[in-house]
Amino acid sequence: MTPRKIIIDTDPGQDDAVAILLALASPEDIDVLGLTAVAGNVPLELTARNARIVCELARKTDVPVHAGCDRPLGRDLVTAEHVHGKSGLDGPDLPDPQMPLAEGHSVDFIIDTLRTHEAGTVTLCPLGPLTNIATALQKAPDIAGRIQEIVLMGGAYFEVGNITPTAEFNIYVDPEAADIVFKSGVHIVVMPLDVTHKALVTKARNDAFRAIGTPVGVAVAQMTDFFERFDKEKYGSAGAPLHDPCVTAYLIRPDLFTGRHVNVEIETASPLTMGMTVADWWGVTDRAPNALFVGDLDAEGFFALLTDRLARL
Repeated sequence: MTPRKIIIDTDPGQDDAVAILLALASPEDIDVLGLTAVAGNVPLELTARNARIVCELARKTDVPVHAGCDRPLGRDLVTAEHVHGKSGLDGPDLPDPQMPLAEGHSVDFIIDTLRTHEAGTVTLCPLGPLTNIATALQKAPDIAGRIQEIVLMGGAYFEVGNITPTAEFNIYVDPEAADIVFKSGVHIVVMPLDVTHKALVTKARNDAFRAIGTPVGVAVAQMTDFFERFDKEKYGSAGAPLHDPCVTAYLIRPDLFTGRHVNVEIETASPLTMGMTVADWWGVTDRAPNALFVGDLDAEGFFALLTDRLARL
């Protein structure tokens, strides 16, 4: 099988970092064409910095990192330092990056990459707010027909919200962008909180990361050590859910995941439910399905894959 060509759109974030590391550790399955940073968990200056730190941690400094949109389409930026720390990558003590940012804006890189590759051969993997992706679709509508698939982390159905009572963080930060993406006609696979909260880093699983004994293994263990304090306090869970690595794991082992094709609409008007992913899970409307909404995963298989691949770096 030819490795799947992807662009990772990201706002690192400890779980973003693990998702990127999994992709970079899997060249037989995934060809990472570049990383595009967006403002989200922390402001753009830090997400662009953190993306390069992760590439250097993986010793993959040939992967270009582009800086993108520094604010949502139509509102002020909401960030999540209360979850990820002031740097966005709190936990391990990682050096400042030496590799420079690649020239050109993330949006232009996305457009140019899709236009220069054969149509239907590049997958977009957003791990944060959808601002870069929506801006690219607005600026160059022709690219919608060239995207193989969009596999994203965002939204929720039964789990509902983690930043408001009804909204998941990535969608809430830029609901207008999410609305554009979900109405684009591109095939979309969604990793919502319903599935990512089942990818839970227990003590045994984190011990397995640490036991790898490499800088990557130790750093990932330290990231989840830091990250889990928020979820333990908020949810009473046994550890941290690894949201974003579900995206890259799906590209490698889709058999680990199950879901259903449903219609997903984004709430952009109500102050009470702003950013809610209204998923017609039971098919009670006549709206056509526009996304595969994933609801379950094989957690043991997921963590076995993750531990095995991280040990390569």
